[in-house]
Amino acid sequence: MTGSSLVPPRSDPRSEPGPPVAVASTERLRVLLVEDDEGDAFLVGELLAEAQAAVDLVVANSLNQARERIAGVDCVLLDLGLPDAQGLDGLRRVLGVAGRAAVCVLTGRQDEHLGIGAVGEGAQDYLVKGQVDGVLLSRALRYAVERKRADENARRLREVELRQAESARLERGLLPQPLMDTDEVSVHTFYRPGRHAALIGGDFFDVVQTTPERIDLIVGDVCGHGADEAALGVELRVAWRALVLAGVADDAVLPALEQVLMSERRLREIFATVAAVRLDLVANRATVRLAGHPPPLLFRHGQVAPVPAPGGLLLGVHPRPPRAFDVEFDADEWSLLMYTDGLIEGRLGDSDERLDVAGLQRLMAEPAARDVPLPALPGWLVGRAEEINGGPLADDVAMLLVSRGGGR
Repeated sequence: MTGSSLVPPRSDPRSEPGPPVAVASTERLRVLLVEDDEGDAFLVGELLAEAQAAVDLVVANSLNQARERIAGVDCVLLDLGLPDAQGLDGLRRVLGVAGRAAVCVLTGRQDEHLGIGAVGEGAQDYLVKGQVDGVLLSRALRYAVERKRADENARRLREVELRQAESARLERGLLPQPLMDTDEVSVHTFYRPGRHAALIGGDFFDVVQTTPERIDLIVGDVCGHGADEAALGVELRVAWRALVLAGVADDAVLPALEQVLMSERRLREIFATVAAVRLDLVANRATVRLAGHPPPLLFRHGQVAPVPAPGGLLLGVHPRPPRAFDVEFDADEWSLLMYTDGLIEGRLGDSDERLDVAGLQRLMAEPAARDVPLPALPGWLVGRAEEINGGPLADDVAMLLVSRGGGR
């Protein structure tokens, strides 16, 4: 290191202040000094020791050596005049490998403009040689570390905000408004991401009325969590709506949806489960098709029971159209609950047993459930499942509750 000494000139000893006061801290910092002058590196160590700074100093005499020793440090104190790196170019190279470590630079009095440029390049601070003592040096290092942490926290907060905004856009695609104009049935929807996280998953639903007497419903779940799975769920939902509105034959809709899944998924291991229902309001009948999805629950005559439709294979595993199962309602008052498996995968207290369809059926049979208004029923079910689980459900939950006759 060339230029002025790091230590300011000494005045008359008789006018010297008392011993430097240590910078109060409960955390020891690990600092990497990148300095090729052994004398100046020694002086830095002496200044920190004199100030009783809570600093563990590691020294590297070149940029190449700094790369080997930078792991785990809280701050890098960098001289801008190294044998293998000069000026701001050396700083850029250090910033490229510093990770979460703060970076402070050392400049000479004649090169103070380099310090200003260094902060503009991403350094947390700069120190001018000859103008700092041990206390100021220790304080500058600690402030640089705190500033770096604040910057990292702000960056992570911004990333979370961006993910939330992206999730909100995807959610609008996954959870559309029902496309229907009849008042003969009511539809109530519900969605909650797993563990109440900001990231959305691949659960989706949709409702489309194509004729005065026909309403189609779907609830699906793409395996996995995150933007990619949510985007694939949006594609499947939009494709399903297009197929239904185009009048594609019922038995061909889910096979076509499977083709979309297999062509758009990023990995061959990704699959989806689906429950699709066609309501015939004139015949008071539902046709149910399940592809690896839990069966809907049917409420009628004061009883709750799962629709006994055959399970079928997951979409994207082995193409095979699921079989249709017809349910005759034989009454003008009924409700049908469609849901994703996040609702029934919670545990029963501390045991390894899952809530499952039978447990959900028991919840619906509880006396308290009879007093819950239909619009609030999906949220009530999730609340009860979380109580039994002992905390938030791990997976996303999407639900469709369709009713005829005004009650259960």
